[in-house]
Amino acid sequence: MRILRDYRNVPEECRGLVFAIGNFDGVHRGHQAVIAEAQKAADRLGVPSGVLTFEPHSREFFAPDAPPFRLSTMETKAAHLKWLGVDVMVALKFDLAFSQKSAEEFVRDVLAQGYQAKHVVVGYDFIFGHKRQGTTVVLADLAKKYGFGLTVVEPVGEKTVIFSSTAIRECLKQGDPGKAAALLGHWWEVEGQVIEGDKRGRTIGFPTANIPLVGYHHPKLGVYAVRVGLHKGTHVDWINGVANFGKRPTFDKKDVLLEVHLLDWTGDLYGQSLRVAFVDFIRPEMKFAGIEELTDQIARDVAKARTILSENGNRQTKYADKKVHS
Repeated sequence: MRILRDYRNVPEECRGLVFAIGNFDGVHRGHQAVIAEAQKAADRLGVPSGVLTFEPHSREFFAPDAPPFRLSTMETKAAHLKWLGVDVMVALKFDLAFSQKSAEEFVRDVLAQGYQAKHVVVGYDFIFGHKRQGTTVVLADLAKKYGFGLTVVEPVGEKTVIFSSTAIRECLKQGDPGKAAALLGHWWEVEGQVIEGDKRGRTIGFPTANIPLVGYHHPKLGVYAVRVGLHKGTHVDWINGVANFGKRPTFDKKDVLLEVHLLDWTGDLYGQSLRVAFVDFIRPEMKFAGIEELTDQIARDVAKARTILSENGNRQTKYADKKVHS
């Protein structure tokens, strides 16, 4: 998959494609339906399929001091799009100048002149342009004016639940990564760089990789069964693990940190970037009377994580090696 960051001086081989457009935060099953429609149209027209998204998210740009909300970074999003077989990812820089483009300027400059799009696919709630003036109705008129096709995908869901980033955030807030995965179509995962901590874990037999969650939506504080992705050249090795996301009240800490213990693995991870996929919630964060009580509980958490990760429904299927090996 090719990744581009601009709409000017577009390479010839990346023009004339079919675009799915949106923020695609989390690349959940609703997003996947939009992308699948774009791929069908691309196959029909015999051109590449593309996803056009924006970095940073417009919500981050307009409210930089608001609580973090993102389900995926650009890098994780790219991994999922590669998994889905997208040919070209365009992540346009969302800055002040770009935010002031009118709906028609966006269509003219980016879609018509820049990428010469043959067809565009968006979700039913797609909004674009300065002051959110562009709706799917406006886009339909502009598509006719500038000569490209348009497909608007209706809401996608199961029973009474519509697949949405908002619903997934609520699942994570409630400590239900399994339900979040059902809406996503893959495990929810974060990525971050390992930093040095107190190194207390190694003294009690459970060394941890410490990862600040920068920019991500915060799940419920507590202990989780996880899988940890280690980057190995062009692929990722996935290793079972147990993680605590919290403030470490036993040691009177106040900052929130993700501490990950890799099962049956040893090595130096400082400075490396890890992917952590949340599989199931084990227990809320607790304050213990001392190290011995904490160590006993961690041993029970590890045993529980092993059981969870060995269950058929939790095997390595919902986030997939395909997206990193393709």
